[in-house]
Amino acid sequence: MAELTYETLRDAVAGGAVALRSILRLQPADGEGGKVFPPTYAVRSGHRYAMEERLVDGEVRHTVLLDSVASQANRAELALLEGWESGELEFPVPFVDFTSEQIGADIGRVTVLEAPHRLADAIFRDSLLDGTLFRLSDIGKAITDARPRNATAMFRYAPSALLFGQWDSTGPKGGLGAKFQRSYVSEIVGHDAVVGKGVSSRIDPLQIERSSATLLEHKESDQVWTLDPAEAVQAGGKPKPLKKTGRPAEANHGNITPSFDVNADGAVIGGGVTISYAVQTTVISLAAIRRLRFADASREASLAARTAVAALGIAAIAYGYEVDFDLRSRCLLIPEGPPRVELVRRDGAEPEVIELDRRSSSALIERSAQEAAEAGLGWTTDEVRLVPAAKLIELLRRSREVSAREGETESE
Repeated sequence: MAELTYETLRDAVAGGAVALRSILRLQPADGEGGKVFPPTYAVRSGHRYAMEERLVDGEVRHTVLLDSVASQANRAELALLEGWESGELEFPVPFVDFTSEQIGADIGRVTVLEAPHRLADAIFRDSLLDGTLFRLSDIGKAITDARPRNATAMFRYAPSALLFGQWDSTGPKGGLGAKFQRSYVSEIVGHDAVVGKGVSSRIDPLQIERSSATLLEHKESDQVWTLDPAEAVQAGGKPKPLKKTGRPAEANHGNITPSFDVNADGAVIGGGVTISYAVQTTVISLAAIRRLRFADASREASLAARTAVAALGIAAIAYGYEVDFDLRSRCLLIPEGPPRVELVRRDGAEPEVIELDRRSSSALIERSAQEAAEAGLGWTTDEVRLVPAAKLIELLRRSREVSAREGETESE
């Protein structure tokens, strides 16, 4: 296999390929045929997994969605964020900094790679850049006015949004706000899926019986419960039981009888699925990237900018592999081999397979950014740091107060 050089990627972006594709087979951590737990969805009856039949190698196979397109995009962005924070990847990552706020310091900073709607997110809209609301700042105005046919500002300040897509649906133009198509699409699907049965139980080493005593809500919330009526919250002149029943289970003491997890119809659900293997399929649409236009930029500069966007996608694949496939509790997948990228030609010819790793993908971004800058279309190297506006901090404060009150109500 050949190494993916800048020249190879540039030629592919210029028209030599329609897409870059990575197909990676994975196995459950406990081996072939192991059990994994997919994401769950709210349903009235039946199991809670996204099951469907797919045509695989000419045969209809039972499959289960292990990670959706949206979830994979988020993981890819976090992989890029990890490379950016480590200093290995250099590209613009605007962020809102909460660290100096009395309310919200625990949030740290929210980057464009973490905000749900990227730079169009309300978190950025309701924050200040150099003392000015973001949308009213020079950068904010340029971002608001950016379009697929004039993506210069988006490339300059948030090139990752050109890769993962962005719809400015909450901006001043509402639903007519700019839409940037998602060029990076990935999902993980389990094959030959068989749904299992969910069970639950707990053995209490203290063997506290459910009828041993009535637990009372303590006057001091951090004490949680008490057996002394004098220390309890009073309701109607009587000590108030902890939560609903006052049984030891309300304070997580006592056994839970082994039982099946069932839905409203009484059917056993939620026990994960066994699979023969899983497949991560990632496609970077070069056709979509080629549709990006950069006003007043030369043909050379435009090609360099598009190549830089594609290089971010390559890095997302490489760094995603490095941060592993621990999708959720009891859903750890192990790749059967290293990631590879295929150049998919428009003539249907056999794809060219190219090696991919963390080092080479980082070098691709560096070279692409350099070529774009030399052609007059560089992205900013300055930090784009925003701080939350006072109204956003106040909204956060009030929200946390409501959450605290609701938590107290639920415990009653």
